[in-house]
Amino acid sequence: MTDINFYQLAARPLDAVLPRLLDKALAAGFRCVVRSNDADLLARLDAAIWTYDPASFLPHSVDGPFAVDQPILLTSEPADANAADLIAVVDGVLPGEPTHYKRVLYLFDGGDDAALDRARAHWRALKDRDGVTPVYWRESDGQRWEKAG
Repeated sequence: MTDINFYQLAARPLDAVLPRLLDKALAAGFRCVVRSNDADLLARLDAAIWTYDPASFLPHSVDGPFAVDQPILLTSEPADANAADLIAVVDGVLPGEPTHYKRVLYLFDGGDDAALDRARAHWRALKDRDGVTPVYWRESDGQRWEKAG
């Protein structure tokens, strides 16, 4: 069963939220891939992962010759060079077969109507699908994640 966690960003931007989620994923033993065709977005996320917590180190790379060794890989490539079992969807494009992963993190800007519509369409398509469990997370006023519906 694949958990597909929808995270509606409200108080914080993607580059503030994603590193913390990846840190928790690594602590839980996941190998992670963050895939996007937007090179600027990948560069921004790379910088955020390096700097989000001065006391923390998240081993990662943006593609490159050592991609296979990376616990966190940021890439535009469709294949998971690092044998990821968790994918972070940061641009609204779900993987062709989400059940390839143990967990999917689908992060979207709740203030962006197009992103919200896309997330709702994905939710509707997945809610009755075998092999997946969609879960919706909402950011609280205290910047904590609350499981909803």
